[in-house]
Amino acid sequence: MNKDDAPLPLAPPPEAVLEAAVYVDDLDEAEAFYGALLGLERIARVGNRHVFYRLGPTVLLVFNPAETEKPSTNPNLPVPPHGAKGPGHVCLAATALALHAWRDRLEAAGVPIEADFHWPNGARSIYFRDPAGNSVELSEPRLWE
Repeated sequence: MNKDDAPLPLAPPPEAVLEAAVYVDDLDEAEAFYGALLGLERIARVGNRHVFYRLGPTVLLVFNPAETEKPSTNPNLPVPPHGAKGPGHVCLAATALALHAWRDRLEAAGVPIEADFHWPNGARSIYFRDPAGNSVELSEPRLWE
């Protein structure tokens, strides 16, 4: 990646994922899903551009790509344009006991479960779709241990 082959300065690797994003066309549907159904704590919503949710020390950003692809007009928030098309993926942590309750809640809400299985290390994951078609996974945190 270094054009002149000079050694790059050292820098420590990032410590954690601070935020993750999914892209949706309808923020009202997204709020009904992530806020009302999943019970995530809403931090803020800005019109038809985005809605943000807190999950412990991390944040789930739900963006409307039709809005985030536009350049920022606020010089105090010079976030570069971004967006994605097509289904994305996000994995949210849940305990083994909570996964049973989540499966029941999702099915009662008419949300189809696409997959429910145990990984080779024994961690369980359930997969379903948000209204925009993003793949949402609930998994035991030990999945990556």
